[in-house]
Amino acid sequence: MKIAVIGTGYVGLVTGTCLAETGNDVICVDIDKAKVQNMQNGIIPIYEPGLDVLFLRNIAQKRLTFTTDLALAVKEAQIIFMALPTPPGGDGAADLSYILGAAKDISKLVTEYKVIVNKSTVPVGTADKVQAVFTENTDVEIDVVSNPEFLREGVAVDDFMKPDRVVIGTRSEKAQKLMAELYGPYVRQGNPILFMDERSSELTKYAANSFLATKITFMNEVANLCEIVGADVDAVRRGIGSDARIGKRFLFPGIGYGGSCFPKDVQALAKSAEENQYDFQLLKAVMDVNEKQKIVLIDKVLKYYKGDLKGKHFALWGLAFKPETDDIREAPALYIIDHLVKQGATVTAFDPEGMANVKKIIGDKIKYAENQYDALAGADALLIATEWSVFRNPNFEKMEEALSNKVIFDGRNLYDLQKMIELGYYYNSIGRKLID
Repeated sequence: MKIAVIGTGYVGLVTGTCLAETGNDVICVDIDKAKVQNMQNGIIPIYEPGLDVLFLRNIAQKRLTFTTDLALAVKEAQIIFMALPTPPGGDGAADLSYILGAAKDISKLVTEYKVIVNKSTVPVGTADKVQAVFTENTDVEIDVVSNPEFLREGVAVDDFMKPDRVVIGTRSEKAQKLMAELYGPYVRQGNPILFMDERSSELTKYAANSFLATKITFMNEVANLCEIVGADVDAVRRGIGSDARIGKRFLFPGIGYGGSCFPKDVQALAKSAEENQYDFQLLKAVMDVNEKQKIVLIDKVLKYYKGDLKGKHFALWGLAFKPETDDIREAPALYIIDHLVKQGATVTAFDPEGMANVKKIIGDKIKYAENQYDALAGADALLIATEWSVFRNPNFEKMEEALSNKVIFDGRNLYDLQKMIELGYYYNSIGRKLID
């Protein structure tokens, strides 16, 4: 099939590349000329494990191409995916200007039947708004379909190629047939393609992310209570995760959720409820708790140093909001850095992939190390904000040589408590017994 993907951000590039991998001819469109030029030359603009292999292979096979020419892409495509940003506005509602703007541009170019797919995460009713744009600008028959993505950064290629489910919102039999044909190769193992109306499809994405964010937040609240009552959150996590009704995933406590999806989607769903005169109290509580959880390590650090961080120097391991990505959007590490610097402390950080992106935002507000051990040099304490695999089994002897003091504040519970006792560290983690 001939496919166009409008937007080559994270979702658009993964979508286009993975669709090309099953034999489709995919043309990706972006307004950034330099970015398009780089992609044409085989330079991938994002870090995502495994994506580079598919990207280069499909470029070489000429199934995946890139352009700034929207008309060229629209002319040939049977299905047009819109994978454009929907950032939160000042009031928390999703900004649909990119989606509706692209719809207007496409509507003036179509000359025959097309399926227009909203791949971006959008509020309920967006498909109707996109349909209205086409109705206003063309008499050509089109179908607007909602097809939310469920890609986890770090494993997005596997998520796309072997999805748990594919959700497609359309009431058109014609569009349903085309979408079923397109996604057929990805569900051969029997995972479902779930067809539903457009509004239900749109709400499904927001509801899924908001539920997972709620699950994370609940576990963080449990962890905080564990510290007060003397319980061990790891034991509690295993105890409740063994219940099939609850499940083991998204129960690991830490320093809050971040990234491009959970914060934005929870906020947007709460705003959508408000616009429809519904008070979604649970989501308000989730957002409030998560904001506090992002700086829970700061509270621990301040308590340890009796409220005075002036002149202190800290090592920070991890900048990305999660491992296996360079995405720093809403990353707890950024909040930690801001509070430490405001308290008069200095910071040297290391992250396997996220440092360049952080430097673009905060510049030389902190120092950046070549590796995790260099970051420790002369530090009064180590703070851990991201659970990269490389941090899980470090050389503790090497750490001891570099650190000024054997003090660790661990926001991801990477280390065994008994081992930290044996090594003689002051070790403060989340929801577990304090080692001092």
